Amino acid sequence: MELPKKWYNILADLPRDLDPPLNPITKDPINPKDLEVIFAKELVKQEMSKEKYIKIPKDVLEAYEKIGRPTPLKRAKNLEKFLKTPTKIYYKAEAYTATGSHKINTALAQAYYNKKEGVEKITTETGAGQWGSALALACCFFDIDLKVFMVRSSYFQKPYRKTIIETFGAKIYPSPSTVTKFGKEILKKDGDHPGTLGIAISEALELVLEDENAKYCLGSVLNHVLMHQTVIGQEVKEQFKEIEENPDTLIGCVGGGSNFAGFMFPFFNDGKEFIAVEPKPVPTITKGDYRYDYGDTAGMTPLLKMFTLGKDFQVPRLHAGGLRYHGMAPLISLLVKEGFIKPKTYEQKEVFEAALIFAKTEGIIPAPESAYAIKAAIDEALKKEDKTIAFNLSGHGLLDLQGYQDFLDGKLS
Repeated sequence: MELPKKWYNILADLPRDLDPPLNPITKDPINPKDLEVIFAKELVKQEMSKEKYIKIPKDVLEAYEKIGRPTPLKRAKNLEKFLKTPTKIYYKAEAYTATGSHKINTALAQAYYNKKEGVEKITTETGAGQWGSALALACCFFDIDLKVFMVRSSYFQKPYRKTIIETFGAKIYPSPSTVTKFGKEILKKDGDHPGTLGIAISEALELVLEDENAKYCLGSVLNHVLMHQTVIGQEVKEQFKEIEENPDTLIGCVGGGSNFAGFMFPFFNDGKEFIAVEPKPVPTITKGDYRYDYGDTAGMTPLLKMFTLGKDFQVPRLHAGGLRYHGMAPLISLLVKEGFIKPKTYEQKEVFEAALIFAKTEGIIPAPESAYAIKAAIDEALKKEDKTIAFNLSGHGLLDLQGYQDFLDGKLS
């Protein structure tokens, strides 16, 4: 199949307008010009756009082909046989990209637009390291310096993420770090702080605000990030057409919401069931409040209307580092609030049990994040209904083996 030539912008099809981001100081709806201090101008334009389709630049399409797009849609026949279910199970194999996850889809786009506007340096955060790895490769392709703040607990759980990021030429720091004022303040209070995505975002933003040649890139949450990921769902639609199948249920894990959004947004008007899965210790959309909150711990970002556990929420040391975030993408939050998306939660141990079943039947060790989607898919299949379900295998777990070893050794909390 051919690559999609445009990104799909769900803002054109929402049931109601998205509540605007607010200026963190005045609390008034933010002026797009204010965001240009942090982000590339074209990305700010995309963030606010209600144009239904936005053309993918030629250089980005070529980069997509280079890193392995389109990715395959595969049927999990061995898993179906193991579960003794009439339900057909399919998964989109985003683990097959060059950096092993879906994150590269927006990383290449963001790096391209920054390079086009003459940006010399980029800073970012990363949870489990998939986003940091993807942006490091994208910045390598487009020749931009990159600094990555990786959540401290994941930094030490997944040491080879650091190796990958440095191999692509970027610098990486455990967050909270000694590189920023905010990081030093956190460590002064707690020298063993596990870190959070909110803290890592604050550190990355601090460096941007001190350097006029630097911009910030985010791996999830924002509208333009989710839009770039819609290459996933557009490919899935075409792949199902080719095999003359039609999914009834679409499933994905959610931390900030980007892989799930990219998977299901292109199906939004097709009358499907959408299930978003999160960890029970970080129950953002199942127990969080739907209100305005900051995207970072220091309160430097615009305020976003979203489901949130609060910017100061102390996130547990989960192995699914990409799901350790206090907030949820405003677009996902709105669709949950309006009843279009069904949220589910699971504990860490039952998710790793599902991951082992998938590994033994399908031969792929999934990322701990993706395993939440697998657990939900297994539960749906065990209903023994004559239907078709599909989930997004957002990444592989070959750099998350400490979590698997802890589970196998009975040490997983």
